Amino acid sequence: MKLRVAPHALGDAAGWVAKSLPNRPSVPVLAGVLLRAVDGGLQVSGYDYDRSARDTVPADVAEGGAALVSGRLLAEIAKALPAKPVDITSVGAHLELVCGSARFTLPTMPVEDYPALPDLPGPAGTIDAAEFAAAVAQVAVAAGRDETLPMMTGVRVEIEGDRVALLATDRYRLAVREFEWQPDDAGLSATALVPAQTLADTAKTLAQQGGQVRIHLGESGQGEGVVGFSGTARHTTSRLLDGGNYPPVRTLFPDPDKVTSHATVTVATLIEVVKRVSLVGGKTTPVLLTFAPDGLTVEAGGTEEARASEAMDVTFTGDTLTIGFNPAYLVDGLTALGSVVARFEFVDAFKPAVITPADEGGESVPGYRYLIMPIRVSR
Repeated sequence: MKLRVAPHALGDAAGWVAKSLPNRPSVPVLAGVLLRAVDGGLQVSGYDYDRSARDTVPADVAEGGAALVSGRLLAEIAKALPAKPVDITSVGAHLELVCGSARFTLPTMPVEDYPALPDLPGPAGTIDAAEFAAAVAQVAVAAGRDETLPMMTGVRVEIEGDRVALLATDRYRLAVREFEWQPDDAGLSATALVPAQTLADTAKTLAQQGGQVRIHLGESGQGEGVVGFSGTARHTTSRLLDGGNYPPVRTLFPDPDKVTSHATVTVATLIEVVKRVSLVGGKTTPVLLTFAPDGLTVEAGGTEEARASEAMDVTFTGDTLTIGFNPAYLVDGLTALGSVVARFEFVDAFKPAVITPADEGGESVPGYRYLIMPIRVSR
């Protein structure tokens, strides 16, 4: 293999693929990235049996071939190269990178020991890359982090024709985002449970390239199925989580007829107040919000009798209500709204609250809902 490639192209591709590599690979070759010289380009690929990533960048190829080298080491080197063309050459059991006066020699691993990357499933439809990334970010924030509950670490994708819904929950909060897309089959009906971190990383990266994201779905099933996402020159696949027993989370949203009070607040101001007040208690100590017609008071208590409170403006309809929340979960939800104003809806202080983006009149903007469970707090 012998080729010349731009340093920024190599750095971007190696850096993106290296993110998908396992921290503790079951076999040494899974820590590598596969470099393959193809007609007019360089393919950079990584795979750990759960997730695959491939990027193709322009290159002047003198000789075809392939080499397998340490992925993270290559990414670090590529990121540090000067702004000069990079010559990559296979020399025996090594790979040489020459960029200006900088020269690196990397040991290679047997290419034949590297597993074949899975093919992309059949195409299902497309959506604007930036819109997709924004939607995924709004939902992934509510996904669980506990690997002992793998179902909670995923984002459930529900497709019905030209409508897509993304759902995620860690049992203490729930985020739902709905949007339209362009399906290849107008009658498509499918569900998939995708690892949240993989989905978020993929959507963010493909958005940086712009254009459209194509979603690839195999048979609509559960368990060991595969989902794929492709952009201009990059594509990734991910093993699906087993979502056969995914709970009916939509039933957690309260009946609109049972909502007894609602409030509208400025998002940025409330985030600042919650962060300040929660300093006395830390990230997991609840903050207490008292909504009243004359304003909102945010309070928190910590160890050694440390306490804090702050008042702010609010537009509130209903009887005075005091409710406690995990401050980190509350800030996450407010940040994910993507709006200047937030609308809170309450049944009572012991039922889940629903937060939505709001327009200037204080009415909910459809498309995104964030449900957060209250925490009982004794004063």
